[in-house]
Amino acid sequence: MAIEVGQILEGKVTGISKFGAFVRFEDGKSGMVHISEISDSYVTEIKDFLSEGQTVKVKVISIDDKGRINLSIKKADTNREPSKKPAPSSKPFTGYSDRKQSQPMSFEEMMSKFKQDSEAKFAELKTTREGRRSNYARRSQK
Repeated sequence: MAIEVGQILEGKVTGISKFGAFVRFEDGKSGMVHISEISDSYVTEIKDFLSEGQTVKVKVISIDDKGRINLSIKKADTNREPSKKPAPSSKPFTGYSDRKQSQPMSFEEMMSKFKQDSEAKFAELKTTREGRRSNYARRSQK
């Protein structure tokens, strides 16, 4: 059986990695579903959506020069509506780490917070770097 782009096939999930899932077909050929092609919703952990041994319906989206088969689960569902961009949130942006805050931050407040956070991270980086330099100097004196 020749696999062609656009075909919808069924296969078993044979492996899961942090970037995708591997699917084997009845004829022994296999392909990969990239993490971005598993669901319309944001996928952080593939194991939340798929498990090894599970039978899935996939669509062949491409076959590269090396014969690697790229698959999509979300495009294989012919009954679903195409994904649309999410509606803009009605809630205003309230700052970086202060999301529980009830009052929205002004632009100046956000910039001030960003500057404070940046300076703290820079100071930490600088002390870490200086510590490494002193350790290097001690080792080279021996």
